[in-house]
Amino acid sequence: MSTTLDKTSLDQLKEKTARLSVISNTGLVLMKFAVGFSIGSVSIISEAIHSSMDLIAAVIAFFSVRKSAEPPDAAHSFGHGKFEDISGLVEALLIFVAAILIIKEAVTKLLGEPAEHYSPDLLILGIAVMGISGLVNWYVSNRLFAVAKQSESIALESDAWHLRTDVYTSVGVMVGLVLIKLTGITIFDPLFALGVAVVIMKAAYDLTVRSFADLIVHSLPEKDNRRIEEILCEHASIYAGFHDLRTRRSGPEVFIEFHLVMPGELTVLESHDLADHLESDLKLEYPRSNVTIHIEPCNRGCTRCGSFCTFYKKNTGPGSPVPEP
Repeated sequence: MSTTLDKTSLDQLKEKTARLSVISNTGLVLMKFAVGFSIGSVSIISEAIHSSMDLIAAVIAFFSVRKSAEPPDAAHSFGHGKFEDISGLVEALLIFVAAILIIKEAVTKLLGEPAEHYSPDLLILGIAVMGISGLVNWYVSNRLFAVAKQSESIALESDAWHLRTDVYTSVGVMVGLVLIKLTGITIFDPLFALGVAVVIMKAAYDLTVRSFADLIVHSLPEKDNRRIEEILCEHASIYAGFHDLRTRRSGPEVFIEFHLVMPGELTVLESHDLADHLESDLKLEYPRSNVTIHIEPCNRGCTRCGSFCTFYKKNTGPGSPVPEP
């Protein structure tokens, strides 16, 4: 997770990147529809439909990252992170819609009257448009993936996958148009349109599974839970133990809760200072975390906490340095 940008900077970067996706998709949709209808190419028109869904997804992603950046309020005390999870699911479903529309157009073309031969000049224009589309979407999707990873944004990641599938399908359509120009066989056009549909339906399925999973409350991955334990156990010399560690994600936000067992002779102020220190350390590793610590007094006869600090046990003993807060 990023440690170089604070929450506000990450939110601004997410919004800026989402806006770039909206602008690029708008231009590509207009260009593809214009060329597709002028040539009469169902594969280019199918790509324009696909890009239209990308544009809708980009708009949804843009507004979802803006909404998720809003601070908690009376109605949403845990913030607005779930707006991104919902956005990811909606974007995935839109890809299914695009695939169905493309299949309909391609099948209609295959079962209809034989297509007329395409103008060589217009074919070259179509090939150029598909090449430009692939290059633009490759650049924008790379930007989206990078910012999505940096900010833990499912909305931007879904938008990135939209554009990445557009790259692959644009290349496929371009190859189909090249084959038509070389062979004059126009059936390549609807066949490659069907290929486009198959590719994006696979992407739609993967995104739907991922987005739906994020809408259901579940713990962070095991490696993250272990890392949180490591951070807590770096200070094991000054508390008795911790238990009931619970973690979850809501969009880009991470929630961490646990019970911290403190020696009974410590003052409230000392316990509070340690809790603040642990929270600060966790936020260094997880900048978008919301940490809740419940402090309990140590019961000298209790043994349930000792087993939690496995990292501390492994690295302490005769001659080992004692970790400090």
